[in-house]
Amino acid sequence: MNPEQSVSGLPDLLDYFREAEKPVSDFRIGTEHEKIVIHGDTRARVPYAGERGIGALLERIAARDGWERVYEGDEGDRRLIALLKDRASISLEPGGQIELSGAPLATIRETCREFTRHVDLVKEVSHDMGIVWLALGADPVHEVAEIPRMPKARYDIMRRYLPGQGSLALDMMHSTATVQANFDYASEADMASKLRAAMACSPLSSALFANSPILAGKESGFVSRRVEIWRHMDPDRCGLLPFVFEADFGYEDYARWALDIPMFFLIRDHRYRQATEVTFRQFLENGFQGESATLGDWDVHLTTLFPEVRLKRVIEVRGSDAVPPGLICALPALWKGILYDDQACAAAWQLMEGLSLPEREALLADVARRGLAAEAAGRPVLELARAFVETSAEGLRRIAERGETDADERSFLDPIRDLLDRGKSPGEIILDSWRGEWQGDVDRLIEASRY
Repeated sequence: MNPEQSVSGLPDLLDYFREAEKPVSDFRIGTEHEKIVIHGDTRARVPYAGERGIGALLERIAARDGWERVYEGDEGDRRLIALLKDRASISLEPGGQIELSGAPLATIRETCREFTRHVDLVKEVSHDMGIVWLALGADPVHEVAEIPRMPKARYDIMRRYLPGQGSLALDMMHSTATVQANFDYASEADMASKLRAAMACSPLSSALFANSPILAGKESGFVSRRVEIWRHMDPDRCGLLPFVFEADFGYEDYARWALDIPMFFLIRDHRYRQATEVTFRQFLENGFQGESATLGDWDVHLTTLFPEVRLKRVIEVRGSDAVPPGLICALPALWKGILYDDQACAAAWQLMEGLSLPEREALLADVARRGLAAEAAGRPVLELARAFVETSAEGLRRIAERGETDADERSFLDPIRDLLDRGKSPGEIILDSWRGEWQGDVDRLIEASRY
């Protein structure tokens, strides 16, 4: 993709998707995971500035492991905001969460190795800073007003705009952490079947990985506070997309939806200009502040849309809380078994095909509140999740038999199977300990949840 290429209409935007199509032999998996960072001695979230701040932490990582530094701001106020290396990146989230966006890799074994190496690195360089990394989907200690704001221009624009669009927008930005996985597609039809199955089954994944039941040191009333937060975000750009479930869904449907959503910003000369008063369609037709639309603008705009499953030049499955290390590796394996085997993809869609949109939305709300104890139109989510995981396992088996990976990857599903044997999501297990042996002690929760 040439980001500077001008775009004149819908055909150019559709080509953006078509040019990302790949043969099956080139399919890869990318895994992204965020981590909430606190100071262990005070429980405070880590600010950007200072010797024990996020900026200093990023500098240490870069120096120790040879990452390229990405800065923002003028010469007298330059801020280190991201690191790049070997098609991976480490980025700074709005409340100081740190995200590794992994490189596109061929096997789950590689992506798990990448994650393990990253966690070992950040723990090593941050140990004497007193930093603790939490494997939770939402901050269990702080109200959103207590969380420091990271000095990043795009987040300043989002903070001004999003609270008017959703009551928990600032909580989403500053309090939450997720694990995501990215997958390739071979054609428009392949994209459509994958996005449809992923969108339909995303609440099952959310239930399996629900892991954020504590807020400000108390029970929040939700097994996944993160899922509930996202339900109160900007409805223009979030949630389930009804048109994805239509039989004739394709690139154009997604593009037309994206065209009519307000932009956040326009980037020129490495500076952000707020553009929330125009949709991308208006920008495409009329320009904005003397600028015309480019493919790079379209690419950036698509990253500001947050449906449960997102289409860019990959399919991004987004609906899961951050979880402990074993489950981090299980998430891309779960979705690989579904999305990289046609038979499993079709079976996953059939598992959830019969629900109406109101039933799908009610399911997501129930998953937020009850995790694997939720119901889908009267059917136990635990039962559906078991079928979903076994569908993935069969997909992984067939992928290995076809020789499309270096080994049978079904063992990466074992941590999920352990949850299913217990009949509880991670957040439900936390609540059992919180009400039992921990006696509501936040320090016990932090100790049990640290990487």
